[in-house]
Order: sequence, then C-alpha cells, then structure tokens
Amino acid sequence: MRLLKLLTLTTALALVTSPVLAADNGLATERTQHSLHGLEAYLAADKADGGDLTTAARFGTWGVDLEGMDTSVKPGDSFFRYVNGKALDGMEIPADKTSYGVAYKLLDLSEARSQAIIEKLAARNDLTGDDAKIAAMYRSMMDTQIIEARDAAPLAPLLASVRSIKTRSEMAAWMGRSSGTFGSSFFGAYVAADEKNPRVNVVNMVQSGLGLPDRDYYLKENFADKKAKYEIYVADMLRLVGYPNAAQAAKDIVAMETKIAEVSWTRIERRDSTKTYNPFSRAELAKYAPGFDWAAFFKGAQLDKASKVVVGENTAFPKIAQVFADTPLETLKAWETFRVVDEAAPYLSERFVRTAWTFRSKELGGQKQQRPRWKRAISAVEGSLGEALGRTYVAEYFPAESKAKMKALVDDLLSAMKIRIDNLTWMSPDTKAKAQEKLSKFVVKIGYPDKWRDYSGLTIEAGDLYGNQERTSAFNWAFQVSKVDQPVDRLEWGMTPQTVNAYYSPTQNEIVFPAAILQPPFFDPEADAAVNYGGIGSVIGHEISHGFDDQGRNYDGDGVLTDWWTAQDADKFTVQATKLGAQYDAFEPVPGHKVQGGLTMGENIADLAGLMIALDAYRLSLDGKEAPVLDGFTGDQRVFLAAGQVWRSKRREATMIQLLAVDSHSPDEFRALGPARNIDAWYDAFKVFDGKYFLKPEDRVRIW
Repeated sequence: MRLLKLLTLTTALALVTSPVLAADNGLATERTQHSLHGLEAYLAADKADGGDLTTAARFGTWGVDLEGMDTSVKPGDSFFRYVNGKALDGMEIPADKTSYGVAYKLLDLSEARSQAIIEKLAARNDLTGDDAKIAAMYRSMMDTQIIEARDAAPLAPLLASVRSIKTRSEMAAWMGRSSGTFGSSFFGAYVAADEKNPRVNVVNMVQSGLGLPDRDYYLKENFADKKAKYEIYVADMLRLVGYPNAAQAAKDIVAMETKIAEVSWTRIERRDSTKTYNPFSRAELAKYAPGFDWAAFFKGAQLDKASKVVVGENTAFPKIAQVFADTPLETLKAWETFRVVDEAAPYLSERFVRTAWTFRSKELGGQKQQRPRWKRAISAVEGSLGEALGRTYVAEYFPAESKAKMKALVDDLLSAMKIRIDNLTWMSPDTKAKAQEKLSKFVVKIGYPDKWRDYSGLTIEAGDLYGNQERTSAFNWAFQVSKVDQPVDRLEWGMTPQTVNAYYSPTQNEIVFPAAILQPPFFDPEADAAVNYGGIGSVIGHEISHGFDDQGRNYDGDGVLTDWWTAQDADKFTVQATKLGAQYDAFEPVPGHKVQGGLTMGENIADLAGLMIALDAYRLSLDGKEAPVLDGFTGDQRVFLAAGQVWRSKRREATMIQLLAVDSHSPDEFRALGPARNIDAWYDAFKVFDGKYFLKPEDRVRIW
C-alpha cells in the first residue's frame, strides 16, 4: 500500500522532506507533487513530561528567535548561519529522526494534536462511524500480541497468488492488480486531471520498477555500496518468507532492476511537463510498447474502460517492456514476491519491521533509532483516515480568525504579484496580459476542505492491521478508478488539514494551505507583521510563483497545458532560469554530492520569487508609513530574518545524499541563502558588500 499511488497533480512546498521515498515507483515526479517539503511529511515528535504539547509557541517576543542567531557571522558569508547559527550549534537530531529543525517542530505539534485526538477515541468503546474506525486503526497498530502471533500468515494469500502465475500475461495482470494492494509493477498508474483538458480525469502512466530511490543508485559509482547492500536486503526479505535460493534470486532481481534503470528517464528529464504529456489509446500503447500485455494489465488494474492513457516517459516504455519480455518468468515472480514483502513489512511482525527499517531507514536515510510504535500508529491512522482525523483537528485547533487573516495575507501577496508582473522590464505586453489573466484565476484554499472524504465504504477492524492496510489500499484505488473519464472534483484536496505543507496545482490553478502550517514561526496573528510576511508570506509567494516557474508557466489560467508565451519572452526566461540553475549546481552540502540545479529548478525559482513577492507585499501593507524598528532590526530585515528562520534544520549525511539524488527541493541551507543573494533589497538591508555568497548586481538572477 503506497501513498504515492494516490498522487494528484500538485507542486508542494516540501518544508520537511522525508527519505520515506525509498523506492522509485515512478510517481514522485515534479509534475505530480510540488510542495514546500515533499510528497510524505515525517510525523516526528517525542513524548515529554509536563507542558501542553498541543499549543504552538511564539518565537521570541515578536516572532524571530534572536537568541538563535549568530551575528558574528557576516550575512554575505552565510545568511543561513547568521539567522540560525547558535540554534543549529545547540540542535541535536533525535535518534528516531533523520532530520530536525523549525518545521519539524511544527510536525511535533501536529502529531501531538493528532495523538490527543486519537488516544481519546481509542479509549472509548461507544463510538460509531469514522471515529470508531480511527480508534480501531490505532488499536490494530498497537496490538503487537496479535501482530506477532500472526507473523507472516497475512501474506500467504498474496504470495500464493504470485506463485500461481504461469504466464507473462498473468504477471502483467498481477502488476495491474498491485495498484490496489501490496506489490508493484514496471509501470505506475494513477488518475488525475488531463493536462490538456483539466476538467476531466484521465489515466496517467509513468515508468516504475525500481526498489532503490533513483536510477543513479544503480548506475553511479558513488552509490555502489548502497546497491550491494540492497541486494543483501532483497535476499533477506525473501528468506523471511522462505523463498528458495534467495541469494541468487536477489542477484537476478537487482540485475533486472539495473536494466530498467539504464533505460529510465532521469529525474530532470521527468520534470518537463510538455515532454511527459503523450496521449495514447490503450490499443496504441500496446503497439508502441510491445512485449508487455497491456490489455491484461489494464484489466487487472480495473482500468480497461479508460478512454485514453497519458504516458509520461514515452521513449522509456518500449525499452522497459522489452526488459519485461526478456526477463525469465521466475525472476519476475521472485521480484514481485520481494515487492509484496517489502511493502507489507511495516504491518507485519517485528522481524519484518526490523529488517525493512534497518535498510530503508537506517542504511539509506541514516536514522539511528526506529520511531516509537505509537508514532507509527498515528501515521497509520493518517494514511488510512486522514480527512476523518482532519475534521476533528480543525474543530479543535484551527480558529476561524486564523483563516480570515490568512485570506487577507494571500490577497496581499496576489496583489504584490500583479504589480510585479506589470513592472517586469523583460516581458512583452502580450505575455504580461496572459500572465495577469492566469493570476486573476487563481483559486485559494485555506485550512480544510469544504467537502470531506466519505469513508463509509472502508472497513477497519481493531485486530487486523495487515487487513486494514490492504483494505485501505483497495479502497483508495477504487476511489481513483471511479474518477476515470469523470469530471474533476474541484473541492477535493491533495493534503489533509494536519499536514505541515502547502501546494500549488497547475491543472487546477489553485494554491492550498492546510491548517497545520498556519502556526509560528510561519504564521502568528499576534506577531510582528514583517515576520508573517517573511514566514507564511514567503510560503504563499512560493506557491503563487509555482504557477510561473519553469514548468508551471506551461499551464494557462484554466490549467491547460499550452504555450502562452511569445518566443522572445520564453528565451529571456530560459536565460535567467539557466543562470539560477548554475548557481545551485555549485552548492556542495556533502563532499562529492552537489545540488542538481536542473532537478531543483522549479522550487528554486519559487523560493526566489516567493521571497521577493513577500517583501513587496509587506512594503505595500505599510501604506506609505515608515516601518517600525524592533530590537534594532528594520522592517525589511525582519522579513528576511523570518524567511531564513523557517529553514533552520539539520539532516543526517545519508539523508542529505539521498535527497540530493531524488528531491526536487534544494537543501534547507540553500533555500535560505540562495534566494536572498539574488535580491538587491537583501544587500541593502544588511549592508552586504562582500562575502562567500556575494553576487555582483549583474550576476543576480531576475525572473519574477
């Protein structure tokens, strides 16, 4: 059961990126998820004695943690250290986490609130409806006695089904079936708005088949040790279910996945929204990529009535289909057996849980200690009944006045973006008019959805953790299938209210801000205005500008994938974007592992534009008045301090290396200093005339 099977077309802020993205199943592409922190937020909180863990605390007296700054560092040498240095020196990453920092403390808050709600429900026996299901899901995860007693028994039916496969057509059908259960496929399927007709949902297909985080893990020498340990892990997982000759099967599996990696597109190639829109009929796809029984696959996935299929990495599909055709059936069955066990492991007995954690989290992510079971139980509830939990969350923790104040801030940022577009010197009047039309059609969603998910068709039982997860996967996939060729539900959300994140959807041209991110240090109704503009304002600006980043700009105001730019304007944009990418290419957070400016391009553009828009909006809010000075800091300085403060974090080296390979967001240090060094007002505010990250005016990137 994989969350990534349920993705819709969004671009997220990814304030916290979890290396839970352990297997590259092809769905975690830039076009499908743009967030301030990434596709799956890491619920990270420690139980502590005393104090109210469900109440947000303000930073400092007016919104910035002055004691956490290191003013001995010049802003031009490291603005990240200047804003966060002392706090970072005293910060330790908890043993059960791979990263920690300001945004992760908000995750602590969200988890503590969810815990309070769930444990109250779990203590009762008189519940009905969704509340009863939440309680049952939590209990099923916490009842280790039943889980240990059942051990591998819950897997028996699925594994028997894999063993019974006698032909490649049956294997293709099984891969289709895996969309709604544990297991995997060489090709990933999901349902989302048709990018050329975004009012209707369509089946999308993407490359898949890899068990490591990215193709680079198979092909680059600096990941050779991870690949070798992955082969050991595959064998270990097969042995847990008594698979014969597990070592040889693992060797064959990794060799097969390496062939898939060799013909797969890179993550940078997969970001191109125009090149990844390739519509086929199901019959046309079968002719285009022979060697794989597409009819069997679509029937197994319950997608055999779909009118068309939009293929992402089109040139990779025939090659991956050929790998399928050339691979012995026994190797395919061994691979599918492994993928079933690998995905189901967190919901089985401790020997499965420990084996999976040791490789997926400890080896790949650097995590020192497994998260306590109660935390994993809360995550299980979130994954199965997220909006049911969200209803209670917003009722208890999201005041109506926060939504109203947030709406006012969003309006300010949209107004600032409108003025900025008008004042662009490099853009022609025709393109400006279309940009303004797109901006005028932005849809804003704040806090929680107007229509909640209906979970009445989902069965949850207190003593059946594995079954609950399998039924959840089937329930969610049936929900996706029901949307094929149907109108897009504009009220649907891609995140739950308790998610610490925000996103922009290019096909819906909407920006969405869940309730959980609307807390200090991002948003505090009682804090200094400059701090709110620098904190949540830069987040709002980030999401707005995703509509105009290197990929978002390819969609018009109605969400249609189309070229609305003049050729000259597009060329000017590309020059500046390339210049920005080169800056990020030079950043090297771990020796031998650099930021990929091409992979992180959209997020870097959004970070830069978002901060500039936030500063503009703050200045507009002053209405010609002089900004107050607080503790010696001017209004402009406070905007930049607040924006830099939200990126205060540390990551384990293994986590950083993994994210540099797979994440569309730059490391937090460079999200703090990368945009600032390109903004003239930052130099003026902090009197920066030199330093390691100083840029001459002519070298600064100016896009939005």
